[in-house]
Amino acid sequence: MRADGTRAIGEADLHVHSVVSDGTETPGALLAEAASIGLGAIALTDHDSTAGWAEAAAAVPGTGVALIPGMELSTREGFTSVHMLAYLVDPLDEGLIAETARIRESRLTRAEEIVRRISRDYDLSWDDVLAQTIEGTTIGRPHIADALVARGHVATRSAAFSGILHPRAGYAQPHYAPDPLTAVRLIRAAGGVPVLAHPGTRGAERVIPEERLAQLVDAGLFGLEVDHPENRPDAKPRLRQLAERFGLAVTGSSDYHGSGKPNRLGECRTSADVVARLVAEGTGSAPVLP
Repeated sequence: MRADGTRAIGEADLHVHSVVSDGTETPGALLAEAASIGLGAIALTDHDSTAGWAEAAAAVPGTGVALIPGMELSTREGFTSVHMLAYLVDPLDEGLIAETARIRESRLTRAEEIVRRISRDYDLSWDDVLAQTIEGTTIGRPHIADALVARGHVATRSAAFSGILHPRAGYAQPHYAPDPLTAVRLIRAAGGVPVLAHPGTRGAERVIPEERLAQLVDAGLFGLEVDHPENRPDAKPRLRQLAERFGLAVTGSSDYHGSGKPNRLGECRTSADVVARLVAEGTGSAPVLP
């Protein structure tokens, strides 16, 4: 127990996906898996959606694992896709609902267009993609990749992304997303806590510019996801320097997608102290404790 009488949560994996977006496990199964490896908490962060929260919350009792409700909000900086993790937002916030609905609709339209383009050269239909989803799924490129695997055009989801779905292949196109500054403001307005997701995947030379980071901090950015399996090793020292300079929290997360990616649940974790700070700042919703 903490001094204020609330239960300490412990180490957490703050970036986990379910079948609601592009993961391969149900929200309930994620809680069970987290319990099996001794995690104190996980954050369910499906893309642009809170639809998995209720199922995940219902699975918490008996696991010993707390649930931190969240989402991974799509944003775009120029031509570059940037993701913003949003923890403890109010799922009924009108501004956030409107923006995520717009993003999901654009994702859907984009996915349909990609499939139309691919179908000119490969045997692939929209029904093949729908077969890789459940009702309510935020449909995106991973589901197209899974359909390509099911059709035998590629061996794995990763192979699809490095081949047919790579921008150089000419089939892909961007979808609508707000800029990161707008996203931080939306998240804070919804009572949430924003963390910039995996900002070092393109290496030290392409870490977010300091002047842009300063704007995000002024708008309420809480932290940087530094300990992430896809952040390049040369970028991590720079990210830690920026976190110290701007007073940002450093988080660690696996970005687990089940069998959809090689990332393993709990391979990168956030300390209990940082989790407590994050929870203290969130006012839109609350963790679900076991």
